[in-house]
Amino acid sequence: MSVEPLRCAAGVIVDDDGRVFIQRRSPTRKLFPDTWDIVGGHLEPGESLDEALHREVTEETGWRVSIVLGTIGEHRYLGNDGFERLETDFLIRVDGDLARPRLEAGKHTAFRWITRDEVDVLDENNGVDDGLVRQIVEGGFALLRQIGM
Repeated sequence: MSVEPLRCAAGVIVDDDGRVFIQRRSPTRKLFPDTWDIVGGHLEPGESLDEALHREVTEETGWRVSIVLGTIGEHRYLGNDGFERLETDFLIRVDGDLARPRLEAGKHTAFRWITRDEVDVLDENNGVDDGLVRQIVEGGFALLRQIGM
């Protein structure tokens, strides 16, 4: 019997200076604890990728998606919880106070904005996510260059 992967939607949020938002997952999280991550999560029953992306951004940051600049790609991975996921990643802009995200209580403990030259900070995740978040963020920076931003 084949089991479909869990569907996820995620956003690489970019600001006016071309920096990307990352947030640290709580050390108590079951999936990828205490690692840097982008905003996103699982689709709820009957929810589209777009709906999930908008919901997750608001839940995790308090911001609202203003524009989807493009699709970075799809990534299939096996979480450290044993479940396979198929994640669609988007490059997005948001509305809100970018200096003060409302991090989701109990799920995220810190945030930062990184430039292309600072993606090495994501290498600390390698033992947990095999470089997946770095790959997605680098894809976001590549798409930014491609669309001339």
